[in-house]
Amino acid sequence: MKSVALDPIGAEFRRYKAMAEAAAAQLGDEELGRTEAWMGNSVGTLLWHIGGNLRSRFTDFLTSDGEKPWRDREGEFAERPWGDDRAMLMEHWERGWAALAGALEELGDEDLARSVKIRGVELRVDEALLRSLGHIAYHVGQIVLTARALRGEDWRFLTIPPGGSEAYNRSPTMERAADHAGRIRGE
Repeated sequence: MKSVALDPIGAEFRRYKAMAEAAAAQLGDEELGRTEAWMGNSVGTLLWHIGGNLRSRFTDFLTSDGEKPWRDREGEFAERPWGDDRAMLMEHWERGWAALAGALEELGDEDLARSVKIRGVELRVDEALLRSLGHIAYHVGQIVLTARALRGEDWRFLTIPPGGSEAYNRSPTMERAADHAGRIRGE
């Protein structure tokens, strides 16, 4: 269903998903668990946290509290080596994104003013979606920064590279979220 409000929100979520996946794809398995003191959490930990957060928030989105009793938020931040577990990590990540996609698919513009709860606090659906989008953008920024630091000169830029502004401005291709996500994925 086409939605004036929900389609662009969904596109922005997909942009950030593509950015996180492209950043993680540039890392070796061992690098997924690597962190330095200034970095905070590893890329693997952040991917795991986002997957758990999205699954909790968007499973039964309209009918149950977004902080599910089965969620272990503290455990999401436990450092793991990730070297042998990339497939498990990405499966967990995808389960969270599938919950979000399913919830968005079920919503219409008329649902935006409905109420949902997160940790017992009532929010309108539009507030909850924007809150989640901001949360995802924050952590994807951390993922990109950490991955870029780990890759150094081998980093493949996901946005306009240094020195590329003039050329980009002549032919902008990333202004719409769907276009940017497609470019990141190589489409």
